[in-house]
Amino acid sequence: MVNWVTVDSKQPEPPLAVWNAPAGTVVQGNLDLSDSRIKRLPEQLTVTGCLTLNDCLSLQELPPGLRCYKLSARGSALRSIPADIQVQSCLDLSDCTQLEALPPDLKVGTLIVSGCSSLRALPEASDIYFLDMTRCPRITSFPAYGRERMGRLIARECAALRELPNWLLGIGILDVSGCSALQELPEQLQVAGWIDLADTAITALPALMQGTALRWRSVRIDERIAFRPHEIQAEEVLKEGNVELRRVLLERMGHERFLEQVQPEILDTDVDPGGLRRLLLIQMANDESLFLLAVQCPSTGRQYTLRVPPSMQTCHQAAAWIAGFDNPDDYHPMLES
Repeated sequence: MVNWVTVDSKQPEPPLAVWNAPAGTVVQGNLDLSDSRIKRLPEQLTVTGCLTLNDCLSLQELPPGLRCYKLSARGSALRSIPADIQVQSCLDLSDCTQLEALPPDLKVGTLIVSGCSSLRALPEASDIYFLDMTRCPRITSFPAYGRERMGRLIARECAALRELPNWLLGIGILDVSGCSALQELPEQLQVAGWIDLADTAITALPALMQGTALRWRSVRIDERIAFRPHEIQAEEVLKEGNVELRRVLLERMGHERFLEQVQPEILDTDVDPGGLRRLLLIQMANDESLFLLAVQCPSTGRQYTLRVPPSMQTCHQAAAWIAGFDNPDDYHPMLES
C-alpha cells in the first residue's frame, strides 16, 4: 500500500531528526527539510515536486530508490548518492564538501557539484546536459564515456583539471576560467556560444573553434588579447573606454610591462631585503586609480608589481596589507624571518 502525503511548505519547527514514514511514501508537491536534523529518509521515497535538503548537516546518505522532480541538497553532509536515484530536472549538490563519489549512468538534466572539494571524479557514462563543477579541486579528468553534446559546461577554478573529454563533440557554453593546468581544447569540439578561458594555459584554439566568441572572466575579448598579449601596448590600455575590458587588457599586458611604457607617480620609496621598493600611482580615466607596490625578490632580483588599495600611503603599509596585516605597526618581516 502506497502512503500518499500532500506537502507544499517547509516543515514546522522543531526540526526533524527522524521521519518515521514507511517505505514507498509518495509526497505530492514540494518537501522542504532544509536546516533540519534529519538523519534518514524512507526508502523508495517519491516527491513529485522539489525535495530540498539544504544544510542538513546530519544527513550523510540518501535512501535507495529515491525519486523526485528536483533535488537540492546544498551544503549538506552527503557522502554518496544511491545508484538508483532518479531526478528528472536538477540535482544540486553545491558545497557538499564530504561528497566523494557519484553513481555511474547518472541521468539528469542539470547537475551542480560546485564547491564539492572532496569529489574525486565525475560519474561514468552519465547523461547530463548542463554541468556546473566549479571549484572541484580533486577532479583531474573526465570519465571515459559521457554525453556527446551538452548545453553548458562550467568548470571554473578546477585547478587540477588537465583535459576535456574526447567524446564531447558539441557544447553551447564552455567556461574553463581558472583551470590553470588545462593546456588545450579537444580538436573535435565545437562551441556554439562562447568560451571563457581566463587563467588557463591554452595558447590557441583548434581549427573547428576558429571564430568562436571568447571571454575573459565574462568580459568579451578577441584572440589577440587571449593569445597574443605581447602585442598590447600601454596606450591601448589607457585609451580603452570600457572599464572592464581595460582591466583585462592591463592584466594580459602585465603590470611590469605597463610600467615600462608609462610614467607613474612615485608616492613613496624605501628599502627592504630585496632592495628598493616603490609605491606607484597611475591615473586611469573613468576608473579607480591604479596603486602598485613595486618590489624585488631578494633571491632572484626579479621585480614584481602588486596592486594595492588606494588607501595605501607608504611602501611599508602596502607590504603589510599584502601580507595580511590590517595594522602596519604589527608587520615586522625581519623579525619573523
